Amino acid sequence: MSSSRPRVVITGAAGFIGSHLSETLLDRGYTVIGIDNLLTGDLANIAHLVNRDFLFIKHDVTNFIYIDGPVDYVLHWASPASPIDYLELPIQTLKVGALGTHNTLGLAKAKNAKFVIASTSEVYGDPLEHPQQETYWGNVNPVGPRGVYDEAKRFAEAMTMAYHRYHGVDTKIVRIFNTYGPRMRVRDGRAVPAFISQALANEDVTIFGSGHQTRSFCYISDLVDGIIRLMLSSENDPVNIGNPHEMTIEEMARTIIRMTGSSSRVVYRALPTDDPKVRQPDITRARHILGWEPRVQLEEGLTSTIAYFRKKLGV
Repeated sequence: MSSSRPRVVITGAAGFIGSHLSETLLDRGYTVIGIDNLLTGDLANIAHLVNRDFLFIKHDVTNFIYIDGPVDYVLHWASPASPIDYLELPIQTLKVGALGTHNTLGLAKAKNAKFVIASTSEVYGDPLEHPQQETYWGNVNPVGPRGVYDEAKRFAEAMTMAYHRYHGVDTKIVRIFNTYGPRMRVRDGRAVPAFISQALANEDVTIFGSGHQTRSFCYISDLVDGIIRLMLSSENDPVNIGNPHEMTIEEMARTIIRMTGSSSRVVYRALPTDDPKVRQPDITRARHILGWEPRVQLEEGLTSTIAYFRKKLGV
C-alpha cells in the first residue's frame, strides 16, 4: 500500500450504494475521495462524513479526472440506476457508462490502482436462463428504452476487461442485483421505495404487470460487504452479488403494506417495455471465491428501510 491508510476513489459517492460504500470503507480505516456530479446523488447522503477522512469533489466523470497523490483503489459507481432516471437521462447514462468508465480506468492505470466497476444484473436483460450465472451472455434489446442502461453497463464491462487484458490493470466487475435500504430516493421508480412511500401515505400501491414477475432483494449492508470482499480479492472475472431468495413483486408489495400498517390497496398498471420477468442470482462464485452470502433477513432489512422513509417523509 502507498501509505498506512489506503486511499479509495469512489465515483457516484453521493448516491445510495456509493454513500454506504464510502461510510463502510471509512469505518474500516480507508481514506475516501468521493466524486459525484449530483445528477441523481444527494449531498444529504454523505453529510455525516464531512469530519472524517473523506474528501468530496463535485465533478462529472465523463470529463478527465485528476486526483493528486497516490490512489490504491478506484470504485466506479457513477450512473443513473433507476428506470425513471435512465429513461429521462438516456444520453447521460450512456456517457457515464462509456466515457466515465474510460476516465476511471485511466485513473486506475495511471495510479497503478485496483479498479472495481458497478455492473448490474441488467446485463442479463430479460433472461432466458434462470437463475442467472456469470457465464450467461444475456438477452438484451439494444434499441429498446432500457437499452441505454443495459448496453452502457455491458460496454463498461467490455472496456474493463480490455484494460485488464491489454494494460494489465487489476480489475473487478460486480454484477449487482436488486438492492434496498436507507438512502434510496423516495420516488426513484424502483419497487421498494415506491411501495414504502405509497404505503406510508396510504395511497394505492402500484404494481406494474401482473405482480407475478420475480426479483431477489439484497439489503445494502450485505451488498457492501460483498463488494469490499471482491475489491480485496484476486478475482478478475464478473461476480454476482445479490440475494438468491426469489419473491414476486406482489409478495413484496403486500409485505410492505403489512409492515407499515397501511390501509393501501394494490392496483395494477401495464408492464413497461422489456421489463424482466424473472431475476435471481446464482451466487455460487461469490460463495466459493469470496466466502460471501447475504445475512440480513427481509423483514429485518425492511424494518430499518421503513424507519428511514418515515423520517424522510415526516410520517
